[in-house]
Amino acid sequence: MAETFPVKPKVRPTSGGATVNPEAKYWRSYKVPKDIETVPSKSFLYPISSISFSPVAPHDFAATHSATVTVFSGKDLNPRSTLSDFSDTAASIAYRCDGKLLAVGDLTGTIHVFDAKSRSHLRRLKSHAAAARHVSYPRATDKFHLFSGGDDSVVKYWDVATETCLFDLLGHKDYVRCGDASPVSDEMFLSGSYDHKVKLWDVRVPKSGSIMDLNHGKPVESVVYLPSGGMIASAGGNEVKIWDLIGGGKLLYSMESHNKTVTSLCMGRVSSGVADEDRILSVSLDGYLKVFDYSKFKVTYSMRFPHPLLSVGLSPDCSIRAIGTSKGNLYIGRRKVKLETDDSGGHTDWGALEEEPQGKMTLRPTYFRYFHRGQNQKPSERDFLIKRSKKVKLAEYDKLLKKFRHKEAFVAALNSKNPENVVAVMEELVARKKLLRCVSNLDENELGSLLLFLQKYSTMPRYASLLMKLATKVIELRIEDIRCTDDLKVHVRNLKRDIEEELKIQRSLLEIQGMVSPILKIAAKR
Repeated sequence: MAETFPVKPKVRPTSGGATVNPEAKYWRSYKVPKDIETVPSKSFLYPISSISFSPVAPHDFAATHSATVTVFSGKDLNPRSTLSDFSDTAASIAYRCDGKLLAVGDLTGTIHVFDAKSRSHLRRLKSHAAAARHVSYPRATDKFHLFSGGDDSVVKYWDVATETCLFDLLGHKDYVRCGDASPVSDEMFLSGSYDHKVKLWDVRVPKSGSIMDLNHGKPVESVVYLPSGGMIASAGGNEVKIWDLIGGGKLLYSMESHNKTVTSLCMGRVSSGVADEDRILSVSLDGYLKVFDYSKFKVTYSMRFPHPLLSVGLSPDCSIRAIGTSKGNLYIGRRKVKLETDDSGGHTDWGALEEEPQGKMTLRPTYFRYFHRGQNQKPSERDFLIKRSKKVKLAEYDKLLKKFRHKEAFVAALNSKNPENVVAVMEELVARKKLLRCVSNLDENELGSLLLFLQKYSTMPRYASLLMKLATKVIELRIEDIRCTDDLKVHVRNLKRDIEEELKIQRSLLEIQGMVSPILKIAAKR
């Protein structure tokens, strides 16, 4: 009669696919185009420390890795050119507002200016005493200046045409690692440093120092202006903080959704069909990309990557996303958007959130799936689920025991060379009263294997109670065979030697116990 079991109800959780909101669907839509699907991610040998997008369509983008800058085409996402005229690692990169020039800072403290189209090396700006970790152009209309920050704790404002440093902006007490230009004024910009400070500068009053200081509380890794120009976001440690500059540097919110250091921030935008909404994208060493809605102070989307993330960039039309890792992988994704250029020649539409489909296709008897309907149906809360019994994989000796082939099962267990399995089979044969019969029927080689097993494991306390008795029975039953074979004599001799050594050890331990016990009793009384 088959074994019966009770039917127990089990409520399965709702499928995760049913709760996907439109914004999550929007951010998941960044995929590798079919024409380059064979290369899901561009791989380099060194960490990708910085990514910058051209403000002008088709929005080419550049990535720094080691002493090289690779420029990718915004049309087909393939590498278009390479810049390698550096004497040390390239640390930061930035496009000019018209997309024609490219500035790169390296670890020697030099800032290189290239023609983005011809790759010509136009300028070398040398003034930093240590690595130039950040470089940025003004966003609006200024094409003649840029600012930089370095490990010498100095923020510099440059005249690119004459290769001269106009102002040394002092105030930081540690490495300057990040910054951002104001979207509303060419004369104002931010800098973030490892001294936990974010400083707001205005080059119209360079001698007065920074016009505002914000204390992030941890070494600042990235800082970015929000589109209005009146608020900023800073990243340091595992925190991203929102500040109100117009309100005098008031802290509005602190987000701690990452588990490790946040390494880079950038701005993105989605459209719900009614109004555009801005988002902050953050990446971290924990491998997560987080999308933060600062109007509601909540994380709206999260994505996991297999490696620590160092840099992130989003094209101005929000159609291309690039993420760089510490392992040299560059994850590139593109959304399918319909581009519509306005009359003023500005950037294109951001694209709307994709809504859920309104209806499902009706299955008909002429469809193949019609005959398989219901197989993937999700159970409801009131359904009773019956688990399908799992097929148990049996070892060779288990199969033989089921067929009552005791000797073959015993030999198979000995050949497995697992003492736990061998002893388990022996105990089963003892329960069936077949162990001694199996020993009697063993041939010379099989008997040698058994004696070798007894020699190895008979003195182990875990198996000694069974194996010592079995060793005595084996010698009694097969004494004639052992006398006739030299190999079997050697096994028995070795077994005897091991047992005698174990007995000596046990006697020594008993002597030690006899000496220690009175001492412990005396010590306990005191």
